[in-house]
Amino acid sequence: MSKASLTPLVILKRYTTFAGGSSYKLLRVCVYIVKKNRAKLAYLEKVVGLQGLEMITRLSKNELTDLQIAEETGCNINIVRRTLSTLYERRLAFYAVERDKETGWMLYRWRVDFEDIEHRLLADAQKLIAQLETWLDGELNTVYYTCDSRCDRYTFEKASGYVCGYEFVCPICKQRLYHDDSSKQMDTLQGKINELKTDERAIFYPENLSIFELAYSLQE
Repeated sequence: MSKASLTPLVILKRYTTFAGGSSYKLLRVCVYIVKKNRAKLAYLEKVVGLQGLEMITRLSKNELTDLQIAEETGCNINIVRRTLSTLYERRLAFYAVERDKETGWMLYRWRVDFEDIEHRLLADAQKLIAQLETWLDGELNTVYYTCDSRCDRYTFEKASGYVCGYEFVCPICKQRLYHDDSSKQMDTLQGKINELKTDERAIFYPENLSIFELAYSLQE
């Protein structure tokens, strides 16, 4: 599914009651492919992926089991479960448990609720930017060595042989190790971090994809 073909993301405003009698309110959330909601759409895409986003756009109502959602949306059950689990971790999906009167099994009925999406988006963005700052600080305060093939990067202690006996020779390709001057890249990254701090949501924009991926890998 191409980004251009995405339909508006609509969660219906409904009032209902679970078996236990507790009521809840579902808010109507429309995320269109327009600039003002660009961050939300990009955030959801990065969180659940294109297949997960497609599942959400096809979901017409809530209070469904994962199997019912798979049947309604036509999505693979594993994608449905992964998407629901990911949204649940970010407090964008919730479930209620009830017992099936016929089988006696416990049923988990899901609802997707994006009322808190702005808070979740900003919290994740701040976390990713903090990871970038930590990584940048380490780069600025550590001297690294590498070879022409850039097999790996080594601290002075490793490259010099003080710890591993490399004696400034790459243990992988046997080429000479030299000082890896990444100051220009670090300056560029510092500028990007400063830019993102003025609009933290922008870390999820497509043009910042590589920055996001780096921050996400550091978060793991």
